[in-house]
Amino acid sequence: MIPKVHDGLEMAMARNESGENLEKWKKRMHVFGERLKRFPCLAWKTTWKVGYDDPRRVIHAFKVGLSLTLVSLLFLLEPLFKGIGENAIWAVMTVVVVFEFTAGATLCKGMNRGLGTLLAGLLSFLLDYVANESGQILQAVFIAFAVFIIGSATTYMRFIPYIKKSYDYGVAIFLLTFNLLTVSSYRVDNVVKMARDRFYTIAIGCAICLFMSLLVFPNWSGEDLRHSTAFKLEGLAKSIEACVGEYFNGEIEVSGDIKSCDDSIYKGYKAVLDSKSTDETLALHGSWEPRHFRYCHKFPCQQYVKVGTVLRQFGYTVVALHGCLRTEIQTPRSVRVLFKDPCIRLAAEVSKVLIELANSIKSRRHCSPEILSDNLREALQDLNTAIKSQPRLFLGSNDIQANNMLATIASSHGKSSLSSVKTDSSALLDWKTKSVSAEQTMEAEQLQERKALRSQMSKIVITSLEFSEALPFAAFVSLLVETVAKLDLIIDEVEELGRLACFKEYRHGDEFSVRCEKPRVDVMDNHFPSHGGD
Repeated sequence: MIPKVHDGLEMAMARNESGENLEKWKKRMHVFGERLKRFPCLAWKTTWKVGYDDPRRVIHAFKVGLSLTLVSLLFLLEPLFKGIGENAIWAVMTVVVVFEFTAGATLCKGMNRGLGTLLAGLLSFLLDYVANESGQILQAVFIAFAVFIIGSATTYMRFIPYIKKSYDYGVAIFLLTFNLLTVSSYRVDNVVKMARDRFYTIAIGCAICLFMSLLVFPNWSGEDLRHSTAFKLEGLAKSIEACVGEYFNGEIEVSGDIKSCDDSIYKGYKAVLDSKSTDETLALHGSWEPRHFRYCHKFPCQQYVKVGTVLRQFGYTVVALHGCLRTEIQTPRSVRVLFKDPCIRLAAEVSKVLIELANSIKSRRHCSPEILSDNLREALQDLNTAIKSQPRLFLGSNDIQANNMLATIASSHGKSSLSSVKTDSSALLDWKTKSVSAEQTMEAEQLQERKALRSQMSKIVITSLEFSEALPFAAFVSLLVETVAKLDLIIDEVEELGRLACFKEYRHGDEFSVRCEKPRVDVMDNHFPSHGGD
């Protein structure tokens, strides 16, 4: 009887498990069906957004498609196929690998590929000529030795910073082509024809890429770098004004939490701090581009990199200024409001200078001679006067407030276990010297209480200092004044940029609207990652 009962229970449990598995399977299929229904709409929205963010992407896609169609004619047309043969595939591979979004990037890759192929072919022909003079066995030894020496030396050269920065792709193509031709020459008799056909097809592919990049709706790396620099100036201007405005008008969060990336202050300086690699890449590609401006002036790529460097230094100050909004010890609002007007005015003047520099780069004109206007000096003077008018905030004592804060902390902690906490330092020392219970639970509770009280002790010590109310505000004001001091470095670099780029002279009456327009997309999002030589 007992085995039958157990068998019934097992069968019931098996049926329950199968029913649960069936319900889970139905839920999964329902979720999969809902996702499948939403997929066409999601795919269309994503496709539309990519083209809407930067319409140049659509044009670039059609340019690549047209280029591939042209090189495919080497296969499709019988006369061309008879002349080149199966080596026409190298032209297709060249277009796929070399064609980049900007003209400078395409020129950089195309020249590297062509030069690497040419040098590798010449060197392999020379070694093949020397190897043919020896016997069959010596030829194999000579080829193996040459491959070892050239491969090792070429790979070592790729670690040289200058070559790694500008010619790494060309060196990789050189190594690939050299090994292909040198090793093939031992078994293939007509290796010269193979090398010649490959060079011709690569040249055809590069020529088509350069034609489409330079003459059909070209995209210039130099222009992307110029617009990126102007946008970073505008972002810093927006961050400073928003930071000072939040400090005096917003609710300051004293918690250690960092705001999300939607924070306008954070987004303003983030683009500057993350721009080093972008600036260097665009400057490298811009150095390959021909002089395409109206007056055919040389594009000062490295000066744009210097401007980006001083902007990052300025951005570090803005980061510290933003950090003042998240400190644990804050100046009371009643004290901050005394200096609200001069600080907001100073931040507005700094922002105007940055936007004027951005407009200068956008319009390719020199800055106004009065860029550091009297309004900026007056704002600094007003802030200095306001600080001098409140000497007690910076020189007086604040013992009463410290005792009040200590009493508040003691009362808040007394609810849990410290019911007899006093409001002086001796009470805190007495609490620290209490005996610890042997039980593990009591030890854990007391350890947590010690940590909590210890974190408040530092605040008590700080707030018991003289001029404690002014300490956070003094840090904020000193950083705000530091931004004014660092404006000179930015102005000097931008003026040097205007001199090298031959910006047009400033004329009185040149007025530009003050606005911060964010590009729809980061310029580096249009560049595809490199996945190797071929």
